[in-house]
Amino acid sequence: MITDAPPRNANHREGFAESDRIKTLDLPQDGSLLAISQSIESAMRTGTTADVRRACAEFVTISSDFYKVPACGIRVLAARPLRVREHWATELFGDYNPSSMLIRVWMKTAVRKEITSFGTFLSTLCHEFCHHLDYHKFGFADSWHTRGFYERAATLYHNARGTPPKKLFWVAVPGGRWRIDWPRTNRVADRQMKDIKATSVARRSELNDDRKNQECLFQLQIFRERTLTFP
Repeated sequence: MITDAPPRNANHREGFAESDRIKTLDLPQDGSLLAISQSIESAMRTGTTADVRRACAEFVTISSDFYKVPACGIRVLAARPLRVREHWATELFGDYNPSSMLIRVWMKTAVRKEITSFGTFLSTLCHEFCHHLDYHKFGFADSWHTRGFYERAATLYHNARGTPPKKLFWVAVPGGRWRIDWPRTNRVADRQMKDIKATSVARRSELNDDRKNQECLFQLQIFRERTLTFP
């Protein structure tokens, strides 16, 4: 995952820098996107492309309402387009057309025609919706793949998936671009997850100790009452 190079057009540089600076989004706190994402996952397991599209349309509508932007269209297509060159090939996971305000996402792999993983599909949907937000929430002249853009898309994804957000670490590459340092990003995320689990285990142990103490106090109270009642 690599960012775009800064634009040569001086009129776009300010917007590019602003996109790079904004690294988070306000997020729904009512669990609405998580519920819809679970519907998307269920439709991908058991439904047709039309079922997945209906669930994605609900995701886009709820998200657009929350961010107070015009709702965009959504098309869910089958196998990803495959672009083959002499020494490499790429698959198109999704795209967004700002003129028609239409998101397209593909739900099957290009070669084997297998259903893609839910995580990849949801990440693509969030990514393309963030392009929509760039134009209609932030008012950018273009929607660049900046560090801020990837951070915003990741924030939306983790809210919709109900998973802890990852802190992304970046490494500079030639041409004024950046790429995600996945080994470091994943190492830190793994440590955070271990800390969360350790805290959860410790908390459960404390609760068990509290229950045991309460039970002992209850038994002691019963003993005292019996002693006073039956001398």
